[in-house]
Amino acid sequence: MELSRAIVCASLRQVYSLHGRCGPPTGAFLTPRSSPTVEVRRCCISRALRPRQQEWVEGWVRRNDTLVRGLPILVGGASLVAVLLNRAVSGIAAVADASSSQSRADILTLALSVTDILAGLVWLSIRPKSISPVVPRGVECKRVGPGVSSSALHELLWTWDSLTTATCCKSLVIVYGGNCALQIGVAAGSPEDGNALNVDVQKFTQGSLYKSVMESKKQSYLANLVLYPGRSELPFLPANTQALILQPIGDKGIAIVGGDTIRGFTNIDQAWIAMIADKLDATLSKS
Repeated sequence: MELSRAIVCASLRQVYSLHGRCGPPTGAFLTPRSSPTVEVRRCCISRALRPRQQEWVEGWVRRNDTLVRGLPILVGGASLVAVLLNRAVSGIAAVADASSSQSRADILTLALSVTDILAGLVWLSIRPKSISPVVPRGVECKRVGPGVSSSALHELLWTWDSLTTATCCKSLVIVYGGNCALQIGVAAGSPEDGNALNVDVQKFTQGSLYKSVMESKKQSYLANLVLYPGRSELPFLPANTQALILQPIGDKGIAIVGGDTIRGFTNIDQAWIAMIADKLDATLSKS
């Protein structure tokens, strides 16, 4: 109620200031203006409609990708035909005359039409590569490290269930306090017996990936793991792991989150994993 009064008073003061008075104008006819509440509603409605309109346009373009890419060819071809017909019907000489304004305009139009056609051909020839998830090559694994309390294990399993439900995570390794607290999901198979390969914590902590993350104390996101030579430091993950997040857990541990899709982790996923790491640090430090 107080907010509505403040808005109305502010609007009235603006009207009074326009007439150079401190009070309401006398002897003048004021044009009725929409109330602030109506304006706020209109603004909210317009803002709510914008995302829907954008989604509709994006969806239409996605469904008619070939038509949109070939549209410059259609426009350029139609313009080219129109110029030639105009030249033939208007009775102007077929030979271009530099002194004629019509000839100069036709040449410009022809150049623009050819440019549109070439742009359409480029759009049709260059298409974005579709990215789809892959099936990790490995074996299912669920290993819990020694010294992990029941409450900490419950927290770790909740983390695994949440990541697999909300993200493209297929492998999760938690290293904390010099031990592997959890290895779950798809792991690389051992060439000897075919079982899940154990995490060599000592060797992993001596690698450049671990050291760079722990020194910076910031999350490292390898959106396309195939392009990074450091993937050789992660032999316990499936060979075809597509994306990887290295998230420090306080000063004592790190979470290794492997995904099955290139650039599959969004900005929201990364921020969420960082918050989960803080929660795990508080839990594991007590166990």
